[in-house]
Amino acid sequence: MSSTPDITPHTAQPLWRQRDFGIFWTAQTLSVLGDSFALVALPLLVLQATGSVARMGLLTAVGSAAAVLAAVFAGVVVDRADRRRLLIACDLVRMVLYGLIPVVWLFGPQLWLLYAVLPLCEAVGTFFAVGYVTVVRSLVSSDRLTEANGRLNATAAAAGVMGPLGAGLVAAWTGPAAAVGVDAASFGVSAACMLLVRFRARPADDRPPRRTGLWRDLRTGVSFLYGHPVLRSLTALLFVFSFLTFGLTDLVIYHLKHDLGHDDGTVGTVMACGALGTIAGSLLVARIRRRLGFGRTWMGAVAVCGPAVAGLGWAGDVRVVAALGALFLACVAIAGTCSMSLRQEITPEPLLGRVTSAFWTLHYSAAPVGAAVLTWMAERHGTGPAALVAGCCCAGIPAVALFTPVRSA
Repeated sequence: MSSTPDITPHTAQPLWRQRDFGIFWTAQTLSVLGDSFALVALPLLVLQATGSVARMGLLTAVGSAAAVLAAVFAGVVVDRADRRRLLIACDLVRMVLYGLIPVVWLFGPQLWLLYAVLPLCEAVGTFFAVGYVTVVRSLVSSDRLTEANGRLNATAAAAGVMGPLGAGLVAAWTGPAAAVGVDAASFGVSAACMLLVRFRARPADDRPPRRTGLWRDLRTGVSFLYGHPVLRSLTALLFVFSFLTFGLTDLVIYHLKHDLGHDDGTVGTVMACGALGTIAGSLLVARIRRRLGFGRTWMGAVAVCGPAVAGLGWAGDVRVVAALGALFLACVAIAGTCSMSLRQEITPEPLLGRVTSAFWTLHYSAAPVGAAVLTWMAERHGTGPAALVAGCCCAGIPAVALFTPVRSA
């Protein structure tokens, strides 16, 4: 990793005045702005070509399965690689892959391309995401990790407000493929910004040890998670949560277009309103955690997710769908920021990539199946019953957490 002189004296400055964090902050905001275009555009491409929510769910499942597989190896690579170069390479690869879609779509819809490109992009994105988590600690002091993560999530969500709205408008005017092209361009800008970021050098005693073999490296992250009571419990609880909710975006898009009869522009508007919830949750999480502690903050946020999910499939008014989506995403932001910050705070630097990778692999391993099951239920039985079952099961997660170390964390 590229080094820079000791920046400890600057850590007392407000985050927005810290040069390298500010550039990194900008790069991530731009990247998420583009990603939010793809979040809406890719399901719309499938729906436009097939009219099937199950096919939308299948694409989501294929992409997330590739991400889970990549997460098995991502931590080992991140802990050994120059993290700055790795992040730049991931951005450039995704720029090229997503850029292929609008070019090919000029000659007509090619669903096979989506099933080829999305898994590759999701796999590369996993390497980027693991690296992203590890480098935040190289930019800010440990006592400001929750604040930094909250700021990153909040501004990323702010970009997410404009992204879905813009994606919906672009899709309505020129088609969903053009919206994917915006995503490709955003990765190029993000890579250019990352070239300007200087990360704090890793201390000599924190650098990776000599190579000990892939299998042992993979087991190291899992062993750390298993040996820590709170992280072990969190991993199991989030395994269930991701299974229940990973296909929710597809379900909401299908509900808006198929059940309520709205256009692509409305889909983008609802997704943008949902991102406002992420902004609110991300800005409030540091204050809430300081007041309530980790356990009550995490359990309370997940508890509210249950009713929000249950109501999404039944809401007959677009405003209600948008409000419930915003509430759900606010709580996800609070719980997710708490979880990520806790891992960063307690994991030794040499293990951070492998622990993050192991956590995400186990956390999301059931998500592809969950997305396929949820969208299949929605197509067979309707979005209302599917959302109700998922929401009721979500509501049981914090009840189980009361009997785990998460409660007193």
